[in-house]
Amino acid sequence: QVQPVESGGGLVQAGGSLTLSCTASGRTFSSYAMGWFRQAPGKEREFVAAISWSGSTTNYADSVKGRFTVSRDNAKNTVYLQMNSLKLEDTAVYYCAVGGRGTYLRGSYNYHDAGEYANWGQGTQVTVSS
Repeated sequence: QVQPVESGGGLVQAGGSLTLSCTASGRTFSSYAMGWFRQAPGKEREFVAAISWSGSTTNYADSVKGRFTVSRDNAKNTVYLQMNSLKLEDTAVYYCAVGGRGTYLRGSYNYHDAGEYANWGQGTQVTVSS
């Protein structure tokens, strides 16, 4: 069973930056897409960013485009989410997810669909203050 583990969350002022990391051991990490989702209090979980198995394709929610960058280091089984120009509305628990069979060695998949991801981390809290 793959268990992704997120780290790097915390408290940051609006306009600041934070980098989240997610390490996943187990099945061939480098062959699957990775995704970041978030859930704010009282809201549903939403897609944030995704990266294909090779790192050649990245996708972002409109709300974070131009501010967040997703990347991966397959040698370290780690995916990153660099978050810049943070806003109050970015406050949420951020979850890392490992892609399922539909993302295996594929650049094209339903990256925004939580159903495309087979394994989820416990989440890390990001709080943006004014």
